[in-house]
Amino acid sequence: MISPSEPTSPPSAHQPPSPADEQSVARLRQARQQLKVEIAKAIVGQEAVIESLLVCLLCRGHALMIGVPGLGKTLMARTLSRALNMEYRRIQFTPDLMPSDITGTDIIMEDPETGRRRLEFLRGPLFANFLLADEINRAPPKTQAALLQAMQELEVSVGRNTYPLQPPFFVVATQNPVEQEGTYPLPEAQLDRFMFNIPVNYPTPQEEAEIVKSTTANVTVSHQPILSADEVLQLQTLVRGVPVANDVVNYAVAISGLSRPDSAARKSDEIHRFIRYGASPRASQYLVLGAKARALLSGRFHVDFDDVKAVAIPVMRHRLVLNFHARAEGIDADEIIRRILKQVRTR
Repeated sequence: MISPSEPTSPPSAHQPPSPADEQSVARLRQARQQLKVEIAKAIVGQEAVIESLLVCLLCRGHALMIGVPGLGKTLMARTLSRALNMEYRRIQFTPDLMPSDITGTDIIMEDPETGRRRLEFLRGPLFANFLLADEINRAPPKTQAALLQAMQELEVSVGRNTYPLQPPFFVVATQNPVEQEGTYPLPEAQLDRFMFNIPVNYPTPQEEAEIVKSTTANVTVSHQPILSADEVLQLQTLVRGVPVANDVVNYAVAISGLSRPDSAARKSDEIHRFIRYGASPRASQYLVLGAKARALLSGRFHVDFDDVKAVAIPVMRHRLVLNFHARAEGIDADEIIRRILKQVRTR
């Protein structure tokens, strides 16, 4: 089975949290509130999007944000990185962007003392803690693929050498759905590397009015760091240690299994007639991981079925490949997932 990251041994589902774990959960809840305050200095609304980004980060996952231009996707990512005090890099994806522009390249250096030449690796912007891949679908597949190894294995291969990335490593990619000319849709293999597919919607009229007032005034916003990179690593480890009952794991596996027409235990015409390919095992893994992070953010050191339900749509919406029946009847992936959740029992 493909693992989103290195495996860890889960504790017993009945093991109570230690005092240190309880302190860490309290620290996370406090940081969550402080992060909301800091991000609200620059971002109006979009609380669900910010919450999803935080869950992805805690799970060592990566996020794909999709929305029309001008909704603040780049600003959200940059603001979150500043509030987390993580090393931030931004790559603007364009049709002429090359893989070496992302990963870095070997350059010839001359030693002034000996006059001898040697190859030295010049690191690219991929070597950061927080990477924003802006408008990722504008670059050709060869360049998009340069992210695959880094997102999955936390390392970069250039020439004959492989270079490790320093954790935490978090990729946020943005995509505009309205521009199709000159774009290269991400293949399913790369979409599966993203934990969440997060839609960024228009603000409400009240929120838009507040955005206009705050961005057309002579105001400078400064951000205070809330969490360090080391604290993020500790919280990511804490998420992995959250106990989860077998019933909850089986529930997550059943959700993914029902999305697969060829292997589903029971066929459902209202679901499977619209699906060409279902979710991979990575979906089940991210359902459980996302549920663990959501439980911690709620101040609980245990996972319930509602936590899995809450992350099901962002985890699975980009993992379902729908057929022409769905397009003909106007059925999208979100609707299919809602039907799956209705059919899978929690007991």
